[in-house]
Amino acid sequence: MRLFKRLLVLLFLSTLGAAAWWYLGRPQPVEVRVKAVERGRVEQTVANTRAGTVKACRRAKLAPSIGGQIATLKVHEGDRVKTGALLLELWNQDLKAQVTLSEREAEAARARARAACLNADNAQREADRQEKLSKRRLASEEAVDRAMTAAQAGRADCEAAQASARVQAARLGVAEANLEKTRLTAPFDGVVAEVSGELNEYVTPSPPGIPTPPAVDLIDDSCYYISAPIDEVDAPDVRVGTEARVSLDAFGEKSLLGTVRRIAPYVLDLEKQARTVEVEVEIEKPPENAPLLAGYSADVEIIVTAHEGVLRVPTAAVRAEGGVLVLDPETGLLHGREIETGLSNWEQTEVKTGLAEGEQVVLNLGQEGVEDGAPAIVEDEKGD
Repeated sequence: MRLFKRLLVLLFLSTLGAAAWWYLGRPQPVEVRVKAVERGRVEQTVANTRAGTVKACRRAKLAPSIGGQIATLKVHEGDRVKTGALLLELWNQDLKAQVTLSEREAEAARARARAACLNADNAQREADRQEKLSKRRLASEEAVDRAMTAAQAGRADCEAAQASARVQAARLGVAEANLEKTRLTAPFDGVVAEVSGELNEYVTPSPPGIPTPPAVDLIDDSCYYISAPIDEVDAPDVRVGTEARVSLDAFGEKSLLGTVRRIAPYVLDLEKQARTVEVEVEIEKPPENAPLLAGYSADVEIIVTAHEGVLRVPTAAVRAEGGVLVLDPETGLLHGREIETGLSNWEQTEVKTGLAEGEQVVLNLGQEGVEDGAPAIVEDEKGD
């Protein structure tokens, strides 16, 4: 009887030890992040390979066409100007004097032309009188010839004087054009971004092949667009008028809607490893409380095509070899599942077959222990 009791105790202890060994050695559930399969919009997108840039639709780096000393500086950085407004003027007293002299010479030439034409009219009237007298035999033929010749000479003098007046007017135009070279005016409405130069400083035009800073940098801030490089492989999918999203570091996570307005008809070979095509995107509705500024960096995401109301999973849930890991809520185990995918981008992937709406797929695939058949617990449920 005692032996039987001892055997029961030993059997109980061995069973308890085996249970404890199994319990302590059992696989621990791995913590996973999951996302339910849902329906929604999935887009196929193309993004720029390097940072894009916000550019003004019109920007002029202005400088006088001749060198000289700045005599008048009408604007400063940040000033808003209208079309035709004077920005700066070089010292030009000599050219102004030349314009005045040309004006006086033109006036004198016009006066001489009027006098010559009056004399020509008088000579023509005299010739007409002599011709009438000749018909009544009251004037000799010689007198008529002299009068006719004088009339013709008068007309020639009138034409010559008028031509001389036109020459003087052209010289006045040349003098005014030379004077205009010393004045810098705004070609469009805009804001002055930069002024290089101060009063009495000397400015010179850029020699061929040697760029120099502009005297005035003028920006039309009423219109902006985004210029972004797109990889040559993705460029054939982009079309003018295609919808795009623009993200700017200056605006945080807020994105702006835009439209592709231009695709460069050539490939840029600035870097041997990355040949790109320049794409311009116009912002449909610029922000009102935080205006765009030329020079901002921007990322462009061009929406090539989109499917609405399809099953989708986060792209992070799709394994490199294909398929997903699904968490079975009844057993708490992970199961590999083959799926057929459609459109895909960095965030969402379309699922054509292999999953049902509401099933939970694992997101943290790279975590140790996350594999087919492993027990798992959702991170949010750990506290429970």
